[in-house]
Amino acid sequence: AMLRLRLLTWDVKDTLLRLRQPVGQSYAAEARAHGLQVQPEALGRSFREVYGAQSRRFPNYGHGQGLSSRQWWLDVVKQSFRLSGVQDEAALAKLAEKLYRDYCNSSNWEVLPGAAETLSRCRQLGFRMGVVSNFDSRLEAILSQCNLRHHFQFVLTSEAAGFAKPDGRIFEQALRLGGARPEQAAHIGDDYSRDYRAARAAGMHSFLLRAAGQGEGPEVPPEHVLPTLSHLLARIEK
Repeated sequence: AMLRLRLLTWDVKDTLLRLRQPVGQSYAAEARAHGLQVQPEALGRSFREVYGAQSRRFPNYGHGQGLSSRQWWLDVVKQSFRLSGVQDEAALAKLAEKLYRDYCNSSNWEVLPGAAETLSRCRQLGFRMGVVSNFDSRLEAILSQCNLRHHFQFVLTSEAAGFAKPDGRIFEQALRLGGARPEQAAHIGDDYSRDYRAARAAGMHSFLLRAAGQGEGPEVPPEHVLPTLSHLLARIEK
């Protein structure tokens, strides 16, 4: 049943890379370095609330609403600290700048088990590869810092595309960049609606990274589920 694939597109967060520690812990540690005591749990809750509200109000980093993704993130960080009781605006501005830069490098991100090996093997097998991620412009730098950038012919972020998954237009751009028709391409990601279902709606093949015991999601044919990234090769070997 070998799929005639030419192009593989990849989600990044929680597919290839994950945060080394929860956001609340990173933010609290940075606050301590600035002489501020904030509880990591409180910060984590504040961040989730603020990030959700900002995403609804200014989708895709405020694209088309006059915001830069940098400004979008600086607002999220400052608002998260304000909600956690920090009032010192000068300190907030410093913290936001520092955290915005820190999330650009490998001190905050780690490569998931099997990711580097799987990407190398896919490239050896001759697949074209690209990234399709709901992310901002820092993604190129993050992938380089984590030594994954060289695997990909293109990195397409929602900020650059102007559309965020599950919008099919981001996948259409990826197919153009990868020079493949939908049926020649497969997308790999960990989110059922934004990755698996959205890529299939765009006419592509898709595989859902879903660790065993990750809770019951919607039904997906077992041959489309990857318990780990290493399982991909058996599904796509030419």
